[in-house]
Amino acid sequence: MSSPALPSDTPSASETPVGANPDEALLGFWEKYREAIVVACIVVLVGIIGWNGVKYFSEQKEIGVERDYAEATTPDKLRAFVEAHPDHALAGVAELRVADAAYQSGQNADAISAYDRAASMLKTGVLAARAQLGGAISKIQAGQAAEGVATLHQLADDSKQFSNIRAEAYFHLASLAAEAGRAAEVQQIATQLMQVEPSSPWTQRAFGLQATVPTTAGSPAAAAPAPSGAIAFPSGK
Repeated sequence: MSSPALPSDTPSASETPVGANPDEALLGFWEKYREAIVVACIVVLVGIIGWNGVKYFSEQKEIGVERDYAEATTPDKLRAFVEAHPDHALAGVAELRVADAAYQSGQNADAISAYDRAASMLKTGVLAARAQLGGAISKIQAGQAAEGVATLHQLADDSKQFSNIRAEAYFHLASLAAEAGRAAEVQQIATQLMQVEPSSPWTQRAFGLQATVPTTAGSPAAAAPAPSGAIAFPSGK
């Protein structure tokens, strides 16, 4: 009589527990979703390449704009830069330089227009305030004293404005008061300057203006010179 067959030590395929062969499961997953995986990888790769390409060209464009600005060394070239890059942040700076050049050349009408454009482009910040200040002084020199003085007061009396801008605006107001022989007003403005920017050269010069105010009606008064590189208007003599 033959002895009964012993069970096999190796289970059949149907008896293999689920997950017992992860390599086969992974292979099956790959066979089933291969195309979708490949497409997804290609999409990701194209996205990475595209993003880096956009970044690269943006950087190159910015470098080109900065180079154009650096090469704009005359008012005509600055105007051309503004026309070529009207939406760039440097356009406002270029327009401010155009305005300064016009002011220094005594072209008050051109300076007023350029300062107004610069202030509009720059919108906020110390350069925008600087454009407003330049525009105010240009208007005073062009005979638009009321409008210019109003802007100087607006800048000087604004507690949120940059202190150096306030100090310069106060000084120009003091200069106007000194030329008109208003000694009390000059003293008042000098006192206000001490509260705003006590160590500023503008404050020192405002106090110096007090000695220039005429002691007799109708005597001429000389305005103190402004610090080097700053906007200042002549005495009108």
